Amino acid sequence: MDLDATRRALVAAIVGGGAVGGSLSPVRGYLDRFAPLSGAAWRDATDRTDRRVESPYGPAEVRYDDHGTAHVEGGDERALYFAVGYAQAADRLFQMDLQRRVMRGELSAVVGERALDSDEFHVKMDFAGGAAANLDVLEGTSTMAAVEAFADGVNACREREALPLEFGLLDYEPDPWTPADTMLMEQQISWGLTGSFWTLRRERLARKLGADAAEELYPFRMDHDSPIIRNGSETGPTASSAGSRRTVTPRGDVGAGALLDWVGEFERPPGVGSNSWVVSGTQTASGKPIVANDPHLSLMAPPVWYEMNLRTDDVSVRGVTFPGVPFVVIGENDAGAWGFTNAGADVIDFYRYETDDAGDRYRYEGEWREFDTEERTIRVSGGDDRTVTVRKTVHGPVLEREGQRVGVAWTGLTATRTSRAIHLYSESGGMDDFLDATRKMDLPTQNVVYADRDGNTLYYVTGKIPIRTVDAAERSSASNRQSESADDGEEVWGTRVFDGSAGEAEWEGFEPFGVSSWEGFVPFEEKPHVVNPDYLGTANQRIADDPAHYIGEHYATPYRGQRLYDLLDRRAASGKPMDPQFVRRVQRDAKSARAEQLREELVSVAEGRDDLGDAADLFRNWDARMTRDSRAALLFVRWFEQFRRETFGDEFEAAGLDESYYPNDWVLATLPADSRWFGDAGREAVMARALRKALDEVDAGATYGDYNTTAAITHPFDQPFLNYPAYPTDGSAYTLNNYRRESAVGSSWRMVCPLAEREQSVCVLPGGNSGEYFSDHYADQLRLWADGKYKPMSRDLAGETAITFEPEGDR
Repeated sequence: MDLDATRRALVAAIVGGGAVGGSLSPVRGYLDRFAPLSGAAWRDATDRTDRRVESPYGPAEVRYDDHGTAHVEGGDERALYFAVGYAQAADRLFQMDLQRRVMRGELSAVVGERALDSDEFHVKMDFAGGAAANLDVLEGTSTMAAVEAFADGVNACREREALPLEFGLLDYEPDPWTPADTMLMEQQISWGLTGSFWTLRRERLARKLGADAAEELYPFRMDHDSPIIRNGSETGPTASSAGSRRTVTPRGDVGAGALLDWVGEFERPPGVGSNSWVVSGTQTASGKPIVANDPHLSLMAPPVWYEMNLRTDDVSVRGVTFPGVPFVVIGENDAGAWGFTNAGADVIDFYRYETDDAGDRYRYEGEWREFDTEERTIRVSGGDDRTVTVRKTVHGPVLEREGQRVGVAWTGLTATRTSRAIHLYSESGGMDDFLDATRKMDLPTQNVVYADRDGNTLYYVTGKIPIRTVDAAERSSASNRQSESADDGEEVWGTRVFDGSAGEAEWEGFEPFGVSSWEGFVPFEEKPHVVNPDYLGTANQRIADDPAHYIGEHYATPYRGQRLYDLLDRRAASGKPMDPQFVRRVQRDAKSARAEQLREELVSVAEGRDDLGDAADLFRNWDARMTRDSRAALLFVRWFEQFRRETFGDEFEAAGLDESYYPNDWVLATLPADSRWFGDAGREAVMARALRKALDEVDAGATYGDYNTTAAITHPFDQPFLNYPAYPTDGSAYTLNNYRRESAVGSSWRMVCPLAEREQSVCVLPGGNSGEYFSDHYADQLRLWADGKYKPMSRDLAGETAITFEPEGDR
């Protein structure tokens, strides 16, 4: 979900008087009801006693602990997930409804024409069609039964409980929840992790800056020695070249104008990543493994995650899920613990087609075919409804804007078994069970780390990864458009727009909006993996130096990965155990490898200039930690912002490229001193000029904590009474303690799970577990999170019973 675009539409609707537009009086009247400590809704929200609810599935209980975590116990699995649905709806119903409206392209129906661009994109992509296909592969499984019970629980709450205040502010009521909506949440999560238009952006960059500049500033590989799987680790097969890439040469106009400007608003947020690591018992004092994970996702009020502790006679599992999804996604059960980071795999391709003059047909493998076409209506509150033409080809949906057209293939637009895999994780009894479940995790592509109480440790890349090949016939049809040749059947990278009419590099066994057979995808055994590593860390860096197949090329900068392995390697070499206290310190570590990389050079530049002497002293005595009490950290981050602009600003602006196209910071930090991007003055002069501008920006006495606060973590309405408080915090985009103030992305859940019997797992959310504004748990964990603290994560049931579910007819 594109949070910024959604927030703009919602804020405009609220300021404009709600969904109907015009007068503010309906909103004011509604807010009167919600006046803190005095309104009627406050009395409703705070006057809750033990509630009894009929359940068609049997007995269950929901308790809430001191931090608002839902502890749910059921007589059997369906009774459990009915109660889970009820609890999630009680705590997060508006968030659930907002996400499904965005993904279905139904936001304009409640906020008006401001959301039409978003709705048109999501309707044309037909995420709902892809989600519906999942139901076919789940039919007849216990997972489907649990999803259906969950939906019934959501609807029982929707019908019985008062609606959250956001529905009143927008003046609408939510539709019933369906199993397809839960599948749609899987789509939303996966698109937010893998939905990238970088291939089209790269074409634009090559067109605007030239192919050589694009190669220099956006390398396919960043040279560093900290991949996830390092030399000497056991892994899957390797190859000297996992396919060939091609120099990006612009062809056609899909990266040139309005089409990319439109779709670029809805790709995955910048900076989405994560940290995770697993440590075996050979490195710990207890002799048992430890798993640590902190996924870096969009931070918002309420949080992207929902914490729950689930119990039946057969299952005990605690962790977090996405609202609308019944099962624990990241967490711990009786047998082990697991966590995820984004693998950066390339699971989306783009195609150009030869079309007839009317644009109704496209050529495919020598024949003219009709587009699969459907007219859909987007309802618009307070305005005229819009009819949208949805077109599809054999590869997937077609996106069109102002005469530009591109076909899209994305692994999320076919039936996937991810819900089944996540469900089975909760029930897994050890590494063999966990591996069997991971085979079914078709989407998204992730790095999973796992450890069990028997002492096993595991790393595996999940998800379906396409193998793209080009044969002689395809090369013949596109020979004049490729910059280098390939042998028959050669595997190629997905780094350019392919010739869809020739069937170039298409995915064998992929059936968009149907059930795929997946023949042309990387076999499970050939995905990168390590069984029983002593320790292994992931931070979205390059996975391996020589994988057997092309996985992806748009990885994160290596700064976090370098720092993580530096800390783990030094601890291992010291002979001291990697105990839970050490693991928590690593997760909170605020030392910036980016700052370390540049600090000495920056000191040298400042020392040579009289007006920068004080800055030289400040940086010389700085430990490169991005901590709230540091003035050097503040000056450094403001300097680097200026360094980017001074280096790239003028030329990019002249080319019509905004700051979102600037190269990553590793590229800038490693540009040679005589690079043309520094102009005639050279690198040192540009660094000095940027430092002077940064000094002018930084107030006397200000520290990093004045800049780096939680004020960026806001509610989708971005209204002061709904937004979170502003607390100073440590960390940056390039530290393990991860927080990116400028984009409101960071550690969305911190978890450390030691698997020894007497050691306690801990966790924390960046906010609160409840999305209900009047709840004591709306923001009660935010201060803990900002201060790098944790709360217990016991799987014992805790709290007094809040809701009792009784079999129908027993009341």
